Amino acid sequence: MSEQEKNNTVLDKRSSRRTFIKNSGLTVGGVVLGGALGSLLIKDDKSATTTKTHNHAATPKANPNVALMFFTPNQYQVTQAAVERIFPEDANGPGAKELNAAIYIDHQLAGPWGSNVKDYRLGAFYKAEENQGPQTKILRKDLFLAGLVSIDKYSNEQYEVDFKELEAAKQDEVLLSFSEGKVELYGKISSSQFFNLLRTLTIEGVYADPMYGGNNEMLGWSMRKYPGSRMQYVAEIQDEKFIQLEPQSLNSHMGH
Repeated sequence: MSEQEKNNTVLDKRSSRRTFIKNSGLTVGGVVLGGALGSLLIKDDKSATTTKTHNHAATPKANPNVALMFFTPNQYQVTQAAVERIFPEDANGPGAKELNAAIYIDHQLAGPWGSNVKDYRLGAFYKAEENQGPQTKILRKDLFLAGLVSIDKYSNEQYEVDFKELEAAKQDEVLLSFSEGKVELYGKISSSQFFNLLRTLTIEGVYADPMYGGNNEMLGWSMRKYPGSRMQYVAEIQDEKFIQLEPQSLNSHMGH
């Protein structure tokens, strides 16, 4: 083989390698980055996008992540009614009920967090300052269930009907009483402690990644124009125009 032929062969190999690296998304660590960039490239292919959308519409998939793991049906319905008053539907988008915040709460209470497995719980349990948070033996899941029982009890005492059956304005009055600590739960636990837990979990359920049960169809993120979980922004950084990205869940990185 002549010297010129050898040089041409080397150049062809280098060119092929550059083409491969470019087409595979400037891979770092192999498949992950290349696959992520590949998904962005597919979005520019109108035919590919159209086909994907069509297949999704034709074969809707069930979402097992919305199954109840902790609540009874009635407890779930009371929670749905309560979270909707904390984060109601308005002109900006859906409320906490449609966003499955109650499902998120159900899953959190069913897991280790609901049982306070990482908390120090050997006492002594002194009355804490306001900035120190609750100092009690009660588990989060037990506190929440006690709150649900008290909500219905208080609603019946005040209006002779269960909480979920009340009109929105009266539901707000009940929740306001709980937030101000006017209702005593069992063990002399203040209702404000339950309300603070309910409110925190509601906001988490609206904005957490959908893989945890809430933020249905990533609509919570859409209202905030939050792009969700993305591995990189190589293509977007190189574009001179402002790019608005559709939300992406952690589930999209798991191959299903």
